[in-house]
Amino acid sequence: MTPPYSFSAVVGLADLRLALLLTAVSPAIGGVLVRGEKGTAKSTVVRALAALLPEVAVVNGCRFACDPAAPDPECPDGPHALDASGGRGTRRRSALVELPVSATEDRVVGTLDLQRALAEGVKAYEPGLLAAAHRGVLYVDEVNLLPDHLVDLLLDAAAMGRAHVERDGVSVKHAARFLLVGTMNPEEGEPRPQLVDRFGLVVGVSAPQEAAPRAEVVRRRLAYETDPAAFAARFAEDDARLAARIVTARALLPGVALPDGELDRIARICLAYRVDGLRADIVVARTAVALAAWHGRPTVTRTDVRDAARLALPHRRRRDPLDPPGADLERLEEILEQEAPDEEPPAGGGPDTGPDPGPSGGPADGSDGGSDGGPSDGPTDGPDDGPDGGPGAGPGGPDGSGRDPDPRGGAGPAADSVGPGHPPADSGESEGTGDAVRAPSAAAFAGVPYRPRLLTVAGRANGQPGSHAGRRSPALSRHGRVVRSRRPLGGKLTSLHLPDTVRAAALRGARAVTADDVREAVKVGREANLVLFVVDASGSMAARQRMSVVKTAVLSLLRDAYQRRDKVGMITFRGRQATTVLEPTASHEVGVLRLAELRTGGRTPLAAGLRQAARTLHGERRRDARRRALLVVVTDGRSTDGPDPLTVAPLLAGVATVVVDCESGPIRLGLAQRLARALDASCVPLAALQDRS
Repeated sequence: MTPPYSFSAVVGLADLRLALLLTAVSPAIGGVLVRGEKGTAKSTVVRALAALLPEVAVVNGCRFACDPAAPDPECPDGPHALDASGGRGTRRRSALVELPVSATEDRVVGTLDLQRALAEGVKAYEPGLLAAAHRGVLYVDEVNLLPDHLVDLLLDAAAMGRAHVERDGVSVKHAARFLLVGTMNPEEGEPRPQLVDRFGLVVGVSAPQEAAPRAEVVRRRLAYETDPAAFAARFAEDDARLAARIVTARALLPGVALPDGELDRIARICLAYRVDGLRADIVVARTAVALAAWHGRPTVTRTDVRDAARLALPHRRRRDPLDPPGADLERLEEILEQEAPDEEPPAGGGPDTGPDPGPSGGPADGSDGGSDGGPSDGPTDGPDDGPDGGPGAGPGGPDGSGRDPDPRGGAGPAADSVGPGHPPADSGESEGTGDAVRAPSAAAFAGVPYRPRLLTVAGRANGQPGSHAGRRSPALSRHGRVVRSRRPLGGKLTSLHLPDTVRAAALRGARAVTADDVREAVKVGREANLVLFVVDASGSMAARQRMSVVKTAVLSLLRDAYQRRDKVGMITFRGRQATTVLEPTASHEVGVLRLAELRTGGRTPLAAGLRQAARTLHGERRRDARRRALLVVVTDGRSTDGPDPLTVAPLLAGVATVVVDCESGPIRLGLAQRLARALDASCVPLAALQDRS
């Protein structure tokens, strides 16, 4: 068996390594969420952590990893009695259980053991991944892509420390306390705020921006691929030192004192940072205590509180789920500076083998100050057997500040800061609109978003995989309301309809259920769609501050798409062409940035906008044929450049479309309604888009 990549061999990533080690010392912190671009060794580091965790004692034969010293009185495999030798436990390594985003609900929480139910006529429970992860690590790669129904299960288990199973005639509850670790690529969208809040610590990582550390990354990766066993042996001593230090810190943890003064400091920092609720205060306190134990100190110091706040707070102040992540890091630094220590922390109360990785920096050797058998002067990485394998990186962004990279690929100011005196690079364009000539105007600002009407795709989809679960359009799905039963399609059973299965056997007069009697539940839920916005940005939209109203409407629809878990895309048209300003993505906050940057001016090439929408939807259908699209055309229906838009309408035949009519004023031509009829679409006046129910 190929040994995993050594934790000590990963150089750089100081914040990430420290966060994982602290949660290993104190699982009560609540786990770690790792944010970073693809190829930054996120999965490699997490998988390497499992080798450092102390062994756990488990009851012999217990499928739920009960502790022999304190077995769960409600364990489904209990009650646990002493074995013949006077003991009832064995020791094994802490489990690392991976939860794939494609997992089904019954695989996660467990379900009825159909084989025993059909063969023996007994109601038996088959444990799921939550039971396997008890007292270990539950790792979710690409946690932001996890379907909502699985997120709900994780939230319940993380909040209560127990998993409750109520399905298929089975009613079971068992302990499910685990170290939750998730990784994600922000380009693919943000996870639900409730799930992010359950992670005690959030760390951002990115690839190094200098040649020397990148070369060291490749050098060590190639060495691992050439001889994994020799590579593991090279760092075995350092890994053993870290593992021993985790055990020592765990032993010290109960005795670490948190002075009232430092507790007051934590409260002041959280109040100044305007966090929601009290979970932030608790997590910062637990992290500070774990930091003191890690450094062998008997008492929490100011430095511990500062470092804990940097790891536990940046993700907790986001007031709006569509705000760019990391926007408040500067504010946190200002608050921490006000609480700056005026003296050096006391010397450690226990052995310290060398410098430690810390949130404000750390050694670049990744070896925790110990000796190893190879170079330790640059960041490194091992081959990632997950989707994001790649080079290691220093903490935070390329400048080491911990700041998340700008979603647009740069580090410029926020889009809303662009004012009338700062036109975009293409502002020299000028096209006629009617008899007048207008240059592109400054970006209009959106108002306060509102709850829009629910726009849906008509009909019912023929069943979607878990990754398409959402809250917009009706669809046959694995989750939802049971409407009927049927024989399993292709002989594969996804969800048992127990009453109809028993009824089918009874109608045959049989005393036992056979495979021919099995009935599958047909469920109707809701799916997520691709919502593609086609927005008129021509000069006519600047009249009477119409663009501000339009931006408010589109922002409201973007927020609605986020809440319903849709993918979104955006096309604008003005002058003589249409531009895809946002390729279809799950990163709704990037759509908000693109909308804030949108300026008006020039002619109205409506046909070009529709044609670009047809091309985009065609490409998306090839990539994901199951996801249905909803086209939202925001226009007043005017067309002053290019062919008649009605000639382009056949390209969008069969696409669910809504035309948002932006025409205003006492005299209206009804052009948007004419376009809606040609597209076989609904026409909603802009003023009627808000849901007033």
